[in-house]
Amino acid sequence: MTGPNGSIIRAIASGESRTGQIARAIGWLKAHFREPFSGPDLAGLAGMSISSFHDHFRRATAMTPLQYQKQLRLQEARKLMLADRLDAAEAGYRVGYDSPSQFSREYRRLFGAPPQRDMGRLRALPQVALAI
Repeated sequence: MTGPNGSIIRAIASGESRTGQIARAIGWLKAHFREPFSGPDLAGLAGMSISSFHDHFRRATAMTPLQYQKQLRLQEARKLMLADRLDAAEAGYRVGYDSPSQFSREYRRLFGAPPQRDMGRLRALPQVALAI
């Protein structure tokens, strides 16, 4: 707390800084990633105007709130398919997708392969098999 980055850590912890405000919104997204959200409501949660919120959110995460939510959903779905052996449609549904085809498209975009092929590759890795 007294080192060169102490002031940044204190600002985040206090929630008063822009970083703290964005952290509050990120926390909400992490807890509610399955749910739809509105940009203005999320900006309100952070205590910012919508334009300021989007600007600060993008600076903090290098993505928009919607992209961030998609990434959270897709990471969780991947975990469910790997650990619980769910199929893609069920995993997509559990993380908030209504359309299996939309889920598969977005999954392929993020991970570079469709869900079934990605799961086959991951399950064949020894360290992944041991982690389950």
